[in-house]
Amino acid sequence: MINLTNEKALLFQIAIKRKIMYKKAKNYGFTHPAVVECSQELDVLLNKYQKIAS
Repeated sequence: MINLTNEKALLFQIAIKRKIMYKKAKNYGFTHPAVVECSQELDVLLNKYQKIAS
């Protein structure tokens, strides 16, 4: 049960980070450092999710 809760929380974090990244990309462009940093943070979350979902 704990793993399922962690998985749902991680999916929520991923969804929020993705929305933030899209907004930053819309405002600054895809290559802006703030967008790249957000993308890297999203990658870390996605990698964590992939590890627990496998």
